[in-house]
Amino acid sequence: MVRIARWSATHRWTVVGLWLLAVVLAVVVGSATGTNTLSGAESGSGESGRADVVLDDAGFPDPPTEQVLVQTRDGSAIGPEGTSAANAVAAAVRSLDEVAEVGDPVPSLDGTALLVPVTLDVGDLTGGDAWEAGEDAVGPVLDAVAGVQADHPDLWVTESGGSSIGSVVGEQLDDDFQRAEFLSLPVTLAVLLVAFGALLAAGVPLLLGITAVGGALGLVSLVSQLRPIDESTSSVVLLIGMAVGVDYALFYVRRVREERRHGAGTGLAVELAAATSGRAVLTSGIAVAVAMSGMYLAGNAVFTSFATGTILVVAVSVIGSLTVLPATLALLGRGIERPRVPLIGRLVGRTDDSRVWGAVVRRVVARPGISLAVGAGVLLAVAVPAIGMKTAMPGIDALSRDSEVVRAYDAIAVAYPQEGTTDEVVLWRADGDELDAPAVRAAVAELTAALPDPTAAGEVEFNPAGTVARVSIAGAGEADSADAVAGLERLREDLVPGTVGDLPGVTTAVTGDTAGSLDFGSTMSDRLPVVIGFVLALTIVVLTVAFRSLAVALIAAVLTLLSVGAAYGVLVLVFQSTWAEGLLGFTSTGSIVSWLPLFLFVVLFGLSMDYHVFVVSRVREAAQAGIPMQQAITTGVTRSAGVVTSAAVVMVAVFSIFATLSMLEFKQLGVGLAVAVLIDATLVRGVLLPATMALLGERTWWLPRWLHRLPAASH
Repeated sequence: MVRIARWSATHRWTVVGLWLLAVVLAVVVGSATGTNTLSGAESGSGESGRADVVLDDAGFPDPPTEQVLVQTRDGSAIGPEGTSAANAVAAAVRSLDEVAEVGDPVPSLDGTALLVPVTLDVGDLTGGDAWEAGEDAVGPVLDAVAGVQADHPDLWVTESGGSSIGSVVGEQLDDDFQRAEFLSLPVTLAVLLVAFGALLAAGVPLLLGITAVGGALGLVSLVSQLRPIDESTSSVVLLIGMAVGVDYALFYVRRVREERRHGAGTGLAVELAAATSGRAVLTSGIAVAVAMSGMYLAGNAVFTSFATGTILVVAVSVIGSLTVLPATLALLGRGIERPRVPLIGRLVGRTDDSRVWGAVVRRVVARPGISLAVGAGVLLAVAVPAIGMKTAMPGIDALSRDSEVVRAYDAIAVAYPQEGTTDEVVLWRADGDELDAPAVRAAVAELTAALPDPTAAGEVEFNPAGTVARVSIAGAGEADSADAVAGLERLREDLVPGTVGDLPGVTTAVTGDTAGSLDFGSTMSDRLPVVIGFVLALTIVVLTVAFRSLAVALIAAVLTLLSVGAAYGVLVLVFQSTWAEGLLGFTSTGSIVSWLPLFLFVVLFGLSMDYHVFVVSRVREAAQAGIPMQQAITTGVTRSAGVVTSAAVVMVAVFSIFATLSMLEFKQLGVGLAVAVLIDATLVRGVLLPATMALLGERTWWLPRWLHRLPAASH
């Protein structure tokens, strides 16, 4: 670390120039190549995921269809004005290039509404390409319907459908992320100004985070050419990149300022920071990357792309912290302390220790057993509700009702109630050859006859090449209802295997809304223990090697599990109940988003390593200087408390912004991350960690004899 920092400081202009050139080059090349994203079908899991990919590639002509609702506002019969409005809708949209066909108005059973089906023109596109084209084409149709609404103010004329909902959700996501990005930068800068009291000192961590994210996004685009990534990966890269980039720079800059206060010149201060904080940054970066790599075991392409993106941004942040950061600090010299922020600049940076945390830690170390018992008891009590966690994929009920399209969906569902969801049985040959159509039709007839209600099955359809067949079967109840799940299980376990599943050389799978949600949730719950075990094992190995102490590694694992469990408990308390709906602006679905527990675990486990590595590094540094263990704990925690608190405040502030977004899953993500980081930086690192180390004393550095061959930790 010291050699790299010394070389970077000596060749400061070269290093800064090369860093900027590398970031710009990554951004330019990444923009030029574009990002290859996963299709909707490729984002699935399990049996339904395989079927969705087959259907997406099969080329079934399924042009997207929208539904235009014409309804009276007072619940009376539709009457001649309603018929006139429906005809006006048909005439208005039929003339659009984006519309292929307009169906006849369908009256509701109670006579209060008419429904006009509109098929969008997507040319020869099929599968996911057709749905994407539909989202692009639906805009003029929505405008035409709005025009008819303006001409008939006494009626409700509105539209909904897969394309319009997809378009609205896309716009909602874009608006949410733009707002999060817009707010996160000034909020981060404001916290850093308070932490450092000087503009340049605050700006350096922010700039490192921004350039690291920019460079990583360019690399992600390049990697996507080899394997597609989910379109949300860029947002995850931004979230993690700003968190770790700012953290690492905070650790480094604070240490340089501290060494300067002790009389070191700029060059020596940078080298001392490299030997201490630089080593902590490298260890933390490896630990975070290990945690993120756990997402490769999630069994889902979306998590695979998240893992790739986050590992790249962590690697770029570490490289920047060890090279361009020392060069920048050497370049700025004492100028980094300018311009000072009025009032704040006089209050910060005067001492190495935190008075508040010093008082807390001294009391904790004086009574470590009681402190550990009380702190662990609090976290366990908060974690208890997690036992009752229910997970589900967010559906239409998770979308904001502020959207006209979503409200139209609700109104259509009420006026035209459907009996249940639809399961889709898909058949294909593994070798890609054409199916034996007569044999398939006969097997489908057997399947239909075996159904409790044979009329629930539609006609078997073949794709143009004759290589894939499908048959739709109406289910019972909503997609996530017990009846729908029971029907799906009966179909998969009993009916399909005994009929179409017996066709020689033919592969079968069942997909649909119920299947997709069930398979994704099952994959997440099945893989979570595997991911937890993998991350725990590798993290313990990394920390054992880094600190040459198995005890330190085990302490990190146990305490982080406690903070993650507490975050799960808070999520259940807030989102599976209704008491916080008005406070956070959401409607409870009674469940947590299926992907959130696994994602939260790897992210929180990774980010918590920042604090653990930094605090323990300061304690070990004090202990190696000959300070008695109890005093070393107090010194290490109080001298690291300022930077840990500052880093935590930045993260909590940014994550809290996500809790204000409109999408329910991002509200849950923001609350979970903010709560866990807050708990980890306060109760865990300020109470539980020093209490545990005080109880263990010198045994904190315990390493089994068979591991004594590990290389000695060096600065």
